[in-house]
Amino acid sequence: MDLGQHNIEIQKNLDYWNHKQVLREIYRQFYVLIAGYLNRKLNGGIIELGSGIGNIKMIIPEAVCTDIFKNPWIDQVENAYQLSFADNSISNLILFDVFHHLEFPGTALQEFHRVLQPSGRIIIFDPYISLTGLFVYGLFHHEPVAFFKKITWFASDGFHPWHIDYYAAQGNATRVFYSKRYDKYLHNFEIITKRRIPAWPYIFSGGYSKPQLLPDKMLDYIQYLEPLLGKIPALFATRVLIVLVKKDKN
Repeated sequence: MDLGQHNIEIQKNLDYWNHKQVLREIYRQFYVLIAGYLNRKLNGGIIELGSGIGNIKMIIPEAVCTDIFKNPWIDQVENAYQLSFADNSISNLILFDVFHHLEFPGTALQEFHRVLQPSGRIIIFDPYISLTGLFVYGLFHHEPVAFFKKITWFASDGFHPWHIDYYAAQGNATRVFYSKRYDKYLHNFEIITKRRIPAWPYIFSGGYSKPQLLPDKMLDYIQYLEPLLGKIPALFATRVLIVLVKKDKN
């Protein structure tokens, strides 16, 4: 598996994170939002897949941070296609900016279904491709939007989970969860939340790698506009939060 590009990005993001206070505050708000959708009534572990630099612990300290690389802030190495957890053992799986890196989302979802307890949740936080999202991600982000590229739902026979290449398609969450084409593949889950979020302070912060476009105080003012922008998500949303619940067949 040659995923060096992914790990290089992680190391760069750690440096940006340490030097960009406004970015830390924006992500804190994202994590608070995610924490509000956790099912804490179940006893199984809270697992984050593709944890990057492990920021989520600032809000969800009990989360187990995992990634396909060893790093000091990672609790254990995990592969979304072949998790080490026992059947029906996990209460919540968190995928923050991970879904669009799953080349075979159906194969991953099968594995998520295996390890989740009945009523366990998958919380997905990913790019959303509105008109604004298409402009921002299409022109200013190095990962492809790939909005019209075929999604290969299941891996082929003989697929080896650790023999994978770097993959990114930022439009995948929008396409999968906002069209009926993939509904037939999601029958083992109930979608209880689909929330499109403007996240304009993040855009003007420059994210991890781009220069900040506005001073911190101006970003605070933009934050107040979020409810208004959120009324027209097809135009202004740049993030989406999806919550899937494993159906209890009993």
